[in-house]
Amino acid sequence: MLTTADFLKIAQWAGITTLVFAALTALGFILKWGIRFRLVGATGFLGVVTGGLFTLSLVPLTRTVTPGAIHFSRVYDTGATIAVISVPPDITPSQLEATLRQAASNLYSYGRLGQTKEDKLTIRARTIIHPAPGISKPLYIAQVQRSLIERNDQQMKIEIFPDKIAQLPKPSV
Repeated sequence: MLTTADFLKIAQWAGITTLVFAALTALGFILKWGIRFRLVGATGFLGVVTGGLFTLSLVPLTRTVTPGAIHFSRVYDTGATIAVISVPPDITPSQLEATLRQAASNLYSYGRLGQTKEDKLTIRARTIIHPAPGISKPLYIAQVQRSLIERNDQQMKIEIFPDKIAQLPKPSV
């Protein structure tokens, strides 16, 4: 996976290429080349690509890997203070806690619109159970609350609901 330093180096080369194309475009207008307007388009496109690559060099793209966490899917996110992740129904409480820690880290963003009284991001974990054939029921089994202000929140509040965990199907041996 590319790092921010890699993106910065690529952005520098793209910037140099953009400047070369800008010089060619100016030369094309001075010498009245037939492709001068195509060069304007290519230069503009390269400028946009360079800006995007430079932006990627500013934002870290790494994700936290928490030992014991399992794969989860984000199924709902307001972009503000509430998100919901989906986990498999055979998850254990220790896996659930690790997965919630990983989700809390991965879903943190400075851009969340969390201007509420508490400034907390709440991530709820849910799974789907089948109480009867042909019937599916979402079951919220845990949640984590973390700060929207502090990147490394050491005071995350993880709640696992034992009554909901008891409703999960038992693994067959």
